Amino acid sequence: MFSNILNKAHLSLTGAACAVLASPVFALATEAAPAQVATEPWWYWPLILLFFCFFLGIIAVLAGVGGGVLYVPLVSGFFPFHIDFVRGAGLMVALAGALAAGPGLLKKNLASLRLALPVALIASASSIGGAILGLYLSSLDPDIVQVCLGATIMGIAVLILMSKNTALPIVTKQDAIGAALGIHGTYLDEATGDIIEWKTHRTLIGLFLFIIIGIMAGMFGLGAGWANVPVFNLLMGAPLKISVATSKFLLSITDTSAAWIYMNRGCVIPLMAVPSIIGLMLGSFVGVKLLARTKPKVIRYMVIGVLFFAGFKAIDKGLGIGLLG
Repeated sequence: MFSNILNKAHLSLTGAACAVLASPVFALATEAAPAQVATEPWWYWPLILLFFCFFLGIIAVLAGVGGGVLYVPLVSGFFPFHIDFVRGAGLMVALAGALAAGPGLLKKNLASLRLALPVALIASASSIGGAILGLYLSSLDPDIVQVCLGATIMGIAVLILMSKNTALPIVTKQDAIGAALGIHGTYLDEATGDIIEWKTHRTLIGLFLFIIIGIMAGMFGLGAGWANVPVFNLLMGAPLKISVATSKFLLSITDTSAAWIYMNRGCVIPLMAVPSIIGLMLGSFVGVKLLARTKPKVIRYMVIGVLFFAGFKAIDKGLGIGLLG
């Protein structure tokens, strides 16, 4: 029953039968055996996904990365779901975390609207284009998206491995674009009690990079926290706390834009998105409690290893090599 519904659902992505995607039955990928009938009850995969995302949420908090960047490659590589549904759920996962954290970050004056809004306009428009491009490539051949996803994930792992965030970058002079946009501010560092003044430089380059970040976020459903923070912090010179908080708030805008495209195409299925979001948020609560007792370097290298493995798995699955099963 699941297999038959997915076959119809996958065809609907090309415009043949969009109404099938409204079915409440959970959609499973059937690339290997289209005629095989699933024997598991309807709640089997949602339950497995709930527990899987619970542990994923713990790891995401300890590593300081968004859930989407781990969710999409791991679920698409090891679960029998079509890549389009995984990307749609991945955006909803990243969006849920951003919406939960955004108000608190704004109240503490850590998330900067002056920094987020110019970037949001560019990144959200780019994420719409990325979502349309990703769905188009998937309609041609889903394996193309799997290979591109794997290469992107491995690139993210290299970026995390090589990046060294700076708590308070030194910006001697603000550039003209940053000054014109009013990208500056102050905040209270609760750890030290100091009032920190900050401003940015190299703003034009940063805005250009957010075009690429938005396209990749929409195309692969990863969210974009993995790229937002290095650009804000290392390139534009925003303090690390401002960069992290603004990145989290920014996701609530950019991911919403891309998520609408996936929802309109029927790629957000409640029985997949809901347990994923609940599992990740519950895991995040546990991760916050464990954060103080865990060595960050250990978790960081563990996540880098997981990303390399997940990226290789996605490439292996896309090329049909079968080295990892």
